[in-house]
Amino acid sequence: MKYDVIVIGAGLGGLECGYLLSRAGRRVLVLERGTQPGGCLQSYRRDGLSFDTGFHYVGGVGEGESLYPVFCYLGLADLPWQRMDKAFDLVMIGGRTFPIMQGFDAFVEALTAEFPAEREALRRYADLLQEVLRRQFDEWTPADNGKSAAFFGRLLETGAWDYVQEHFRDPLLREVLGGNALTMELRRQSLPLFSFAHCQAGYLEGSWRLRGGGEQIVRRLVSGIRQCGGTVLCRAEVQELVEKDGRLVAARCADGEVYEADAFLSDVHPAVTCTWLENSRVLRKSYRHRLTAADNTFGLCTVSLRLKPRALPYRNCNHYVYAGRDAWEFYLDEGPVGGVLLSSPVPDDGYARQLDLLTPLTWEHCRRWADTTVGRRGEDYLALKRRLADECLALAGRVIPGISTLVEACYVSTPLTFRDYTCTPQGSAYGLQKDFRQPLMALLSPRTPLPNLWLTGQNLALHGVHGVTMTALQTCAELLGKEWIWNNVLNK
Repeated sequence: MKYDVIVIGAGLGGLECGYLLSRAGRRVLVLERGTQPGGCLQSYRRDGLSFDTGFHYVGGVGEGESLYPVFCYLGLADLPWQRMDKAFDLVMIGGRTFPIMQGFDAFVEALTAEFPAEREALRRYADLLQEVLRRQFDEWTPADNGKSAAFFGRLLETGAWDYVQEHFRDPLLREVLGGNALTMELRRQSLPLFSFAHCQAGYLEGSWRLRGGGEQIVRRLVSGIRQCGGTVLCRAEVQELVEKDGRLVAARCADGEVYEADAFLSDVHPAVTCTWLENSRVLRKSYRHRLTAADNTFGLCTVSLRLKPRALPYRNCNHYVYAGRDAWEFYLDEGPVGGVLLSSPVPDDGYARQLDLLTPLTWEHCRRWADTTVGRRGEDYLALKRRLADECLALAGRVIPGISTLVEACYVSTPLTFRDYTCTPQGSAYGLQKDFRQPLMALLSPRTPLPNLWLTGQNLALHGVHGVTMTALQTCAELLGKEWIWNNVLNK
């Protein structure tokens, strides 16, 4: 059977594209190398509890919020979403705790109470974030005439730290504004304001957890693809994309199976995608080098805790705890853990049974074990994980005194874990590094030199559930047209 579209990679972006294209009437095949779909939305079970791999909370999925119409179309809006507390993030830095509030006015008022002299700067910042949300769909409308592209172009060419430093005088407030941003890579010298503002805006609009975990998103999308006549195959590892007369004609898998299609869409890291095209006559060396030589964002160490029953009341918010006063780039130096995010899934009885502690971890910390077999990395690797777990627990103890006494079991993952199980080079948490000094890399096009190969996923423009969903729309617009996306998905 020949397909209209083959989607390679069943992460969130691949599944969303597979669903959109299937529902538009395309014959779709999704190929996934792993034993289960989902990418960073996969979960794993330990002693009867299910732990999310990379999903913790998301912004903008409530009725009237920016992702709501898209999630309605994708069949995700009626999942058991739970709105987080008004103060959805609490940032402990410099010995003080600062609330980050849902709602732009509430956000301004809460931080103005702590930094009265910064009211006008906070108001202008909140206005900018609201404009980001308003404009993210404007480009799909005929009346836009490129205005949104020009606006976002300016954000792409502006450094996030440069903006914060220019507009806010108080050094502590600058750190607080980045203090809940372990959801991105806060590099002073490179992070674009485009990435920073998009990520922050969605959470301020409305922050949500999903009762039962992120795997429900995966199951719903896979079911939707199949109901529309599409196919999702796991254990189907692509090893080559076959080219003929300047176009792709087939995907060859490790088991020898060959699947033909008219169009191909990769949700896999662009550097990995390039390895499937080593014999291509169309893919230029300059393009290949651009994708394979680009830097990746840092990875994460996740300390997943199994807690004693009814020992810790559930907290419907996140805590960010910093060892010092620096929330920007604290992870870049060797040494002890500088900050940690505490996040708990929604329980059934009001008491947390699980708690995730996350801290950035660069590839350099792990690369010495990169070529060793999974599960055979030796005592020194296990010692690293124990040290990181102990340091994360020590920081978590600043907001949950005696937390170590509440723990039944502890499971630690590193960027090596992510690399091995999600096929992400260097275990990168947020894909290719975005750099405002190189705006062409900060906003990678879905198009490639091959006329029937497109890219999607967090490596293109934005990461996270919100960002990947927006990118999936951009990719599918290449095949279906912007007018189709606007009329069928957004303008409802």
